[in-house]
Amino acid sequence: METKLQLHGFNNLTKSLSFNIYDICYAQTEEQREAYIDYIDEMYNAERLTQILSDVVKIIGANILNIARQDYEPHGASVTMLIAEHELTDSEANNEESPGPLPDTIVAHLDKSHVTVHTYPESHPHDGVSTFRADIDVSTCGLISPLKVLNYLIHSFDSDVVTVDYRVRGFTRDVDGTKHYIDHDINSIQNYLTEDTQNAYQMIDVNVYQENLFHTKMMLKEFNLDNYVFGVNAGELDPAEAQSIEDRLRREMLEIFYSRNVE
Repeated sequence: METKLQLHGFNNLTKSLSFNIYDICYAQTEEQREAYIDYIDEMYNAERLTQILSDVVKIIGANILNIARQDYEPHGASVTMLIAEHELTDSEANNEESPGPLPDTIVAHLDKSHVTVHTYPESHPHDGVSTFRADIDVSTCGLISPLKVLNYLIHSFDSDVVTVDYRVRGFTRDVDGTKHYIDHDINSIQNYLTEDTQNAYQMIDVNVYQENLFHTKMMLKEFNLDNYVFGVNAGELDPAEAQSIEDRLRREMLEIFYSRNVE
């Protein structure tokens, strides 16, 4: 059995997860674009986002200390939660490089943390492409890694493109005074995703191991135009128009995935 590291006092490492999801849609007319934005605002308003973050807090076994939430005009919403937990023992922490639980199998805990979410609905004024972005941050101090909530968050949104950043900052000391800049093994964020999620997405990593920086990009493999057109049935579109719309949507996804404009 692996010998556990004996620390001096509190574990001072800060582990931060930034999770960005993008939902892509085609809305041809101004009325359809407005209807899509209204749909997103209703689907992911401050109340709904508060519920999602409350579920995250429940998953990690923490207590909510404070909630600040706001819906914005003309669109968008934000929620911030301060949360805290009892101090964990080594036996309670689970830093194994493996997928975290879904809501029906909750066993993880946090020590101290905050979670935030901000939404950014937007639409292109000319080509009909609309994009909804949600930014979620989970930051913890202590033994547990926030990567354990990643599965729940991915399953809480319709995600065409996902970018995930994970960073461990600071250091903690063992009883001999030696500094430790990370307290768990990690090779890839992908190892924290369930098999069905890994199969559903094309993924690439950009990691800086010596700096404890980990970055994973994900793009949905399956493309069904019916899932992307808003207010119309894809089967009723002229084939040439349908192909043109698909090309524009795929280009939008690729540009977000690679973080550069495609000519």
